[in-house]
Amino acid sequence: MKRLLCLALLPLSLAACGQSGIEGLKTFEYQGGDHRTGSLVYAETPPAGGAHNASWQNCGVYDQPLYNEYAVHSLEHGAVWVTYRPDLPQQEVAALKTLVDGRPYTLLSPYEGLPSPVMISAWNAQLPVESASDERLGVFLDRYEQGPTAPERGAACSGGYGGTR
Repeated sequence: MKRLLCLALLPLSLAACGQSGIEGLKTFEYQGGDHRTGSLVYAETPPAGGAHNASWQNCGVYDQPLYNEYAVHSLEHGAVWVTYRPDLPQQEVAALKTLVDGRPYTLLSPYEGLPSPVMISAWNAQLPVESASDERLGVFLDRYEQGPTAPERGAACSGGYGGTR
């Protein structure tokens, strides 16, 4: 609904919709293609780009934490990674599973130490939210799944690493 309102206001004022169109969105400026081995340190929790393993994480729903290094490679391919605190109530986790259902370029997994109950990340973009029912999650998915910020948009999101930590 908010997106339609912004389009309706277009002739009047672009400022009314904000630059990003998603309140609370954080953006970054990572370059793609930096493949490394071993455990890496990231500036964001969870990461939203940067150096990563040469293998990518298979997209899908996981009930255990993922290695950052594989998941970041999936972000480079255009995936969106939805993470949640391990103590998130089961009805919230179920809502997140529904959110990503049918979306081939998504990852869903628990993540220790998140700064908010739910975080959604893409290459160079991240949004913290308090609840799985936050409407901004769907807006973020629509914008960033296979979106223009992914350096290798369209590359595989299967046939890579399928394990967990």
